[in-house]
Amino acid sequence: MTDKARIPTTDPDRPAAPDYARLIAPDTWAFIRDTERWYPPETASFTIAEQRQVYDRMCRAFARPYPAGLAVHDQMIGGVPCRIYTPVAGPAATVLYLHGGGFVVGGLDSHDPVCAELAAATGLRVVSADYRLAPEHRHPAHFVDAWAATVGAASLWPGPLVMAGDSAGAALAASVTHKARASGPMIAGQLLIYPGLGGPLDRGSALTHANAPMLTRDDVLFYRACRYVDGVEPDADPTATALRDSDFSRLPPTLIFAAACDPLADDGPAYAQSLTAAGGRAFCRTEAGLPHGYLRGRHDVTGARDSFAHIADGLAHLARGDWPTWAAPPREGSR
Repeated sequence: MTDKARIPTTDPDRPAAPDYARLIAPDTWAFIRDTERWYPPETASFTIAEQRQVYDRMCRAFARPYPAGLAVHDQMIGGVPCRIYTPVAGPAATVLYLHGGGFVVGGLDSHDPVCAELAAATGLRVVSADYRLAPEHRHPAHFVDAWAATVGAASLWPGPLVMAGDSAGAALAASVTHKARASGPMIAGQLLIYPGLGGPLDRGSALTHANAPMLTRDDVLFYRACRYVDGVEPDADPTATALRDSDFSRLPPTLIFAAACDPLADDGPAYAQSLTAAGGRAFCRTEAGLPHGYLRGRHDVTGARDSFAHIADGLAHLARGDWPTWAAPPREGSR
């Protein structure tokens, strides 16, 4: 295990830590404490293999049985192991879901309940792709796998295809969507959940929430060091970080869910602004009082439950080719 990487900040006076005791609701704190019980801070000192075991065990602790009315099976798609969740009613569209975990942990099992519940809630086919992980496989291996699974899914199931993912998976989903403009399947929309898209780590939320619960700035830097050769993030490479692309035009409708108490909180709004400035349709919903990784608390945390309902609703709208009313931009002159 290497030490967590660090980069200098442009502002020597780091902002004072937010008052999380006030910002975060009691039921969210109970979820955070339960998470820490399964995935304690000292896990960062474990080997990568041990970290994956602890992460998977933690995810299992929050799992619920499959909803009724789903057929679930595993198969290779584009050379990538995938798990397919198919509502028995017969889906008219497909969601390609990419799991979070900093490109280091996670897989088909860690996000199995999330994908099953999304399929049941939306009536859409959900395809979860098990892309290769760092540090054994560094960039662009994750993107190569995500792209192959997307192209394969599009060929298997003609019809609307929506890209989705959380955290690192959201970053991959956005990168795939950028590439698809020129050389890939048509993407009907993308839905990104607390994405890390390559925003600056020396200002803004990266400093304000540097020591947020569930994910710290040092965690982000550690995962980045694992992901890239020599720990150096490539510049202006949208297959690595979509926010650093030079062209945000011709991208599909995009819904983003940012966690307010997260060092990555600024990436979602910045990406939405880039898309709308280029003439696209995008909306970022920043979930007050929620930390990174809140999806696992969707059954126990009021804010996470409400956000998950909006995520499912957003996916259904994108698959139909329309736009949810809750994501409509404010009318001119309104506040």
